Amino acid sequence: MANTTSAKKATRKIARRTLINKSRRTQMRSTVRTVEEAIKSGNREAALKAFANAEPELMQAAQRNIVHKNNASRKVSRLAHQIAKLAR
Repeated sequence: MANTTSAKKATRKIARRTLINKSRRTQMRSTVRTVEEAIKSGNREAALKAFANAEPELMQAAQRNIVHKNNASRKVSRLAHQIAKLAR
């Protein structure tokens, strides 16, 4: 338990940031999920549209330290590769 006033304030700030980060992480995951569902259904056009929304969402999450930048880049790369395989 926090003892000092500054520690108490820090815990309040952390709680606020956690809520914000949770919502951003949820939104990021849902955009990625739409891309994966479009890939699974084999619809390349829908996958490309969803990917156009998911890529900036992932990179913004990386900039905001919600996910690591290499993690976001790896997700983008793998999704792009799966979409490219749909063209064959």
